[in-house]
Amino acid sequence: MQQSEVSKQVFIKNELGLHARPAAQLAQEAAKFHSSIKLVLDDTEVDAKSVLDILTLAAAKGRLLTLQAEGEDAEEAVSHLERIFREGFGEK
Repeated sequence: MQQSEVSKQVFIKNELGLHARPAAQLAQEAAKFHSSIKLVLDDTEVDAKSVLDILTLAAAKGRLLTLQAEGEDAEEAVSHLERIFREGFGEK
């Protein structure tokens, strides 16, 4: 199988930023994919499959993050996770 690397910028639109509930949802969704998935904020890169790693970003509303995935299902992973960000993790 061909390995590919995909990255996409995502915007945090929920009021409380990337707090515990959306971080847990993101890690759970990322874990469904075989690819290595990272979140990048400024100079910090973390594993998107780890709730604790995501929380260390302390990413507030209005911040831009970069989603990076590498592996056989990277394109699908980034597309799926981007949609979750776009929908604001189901929060109002």
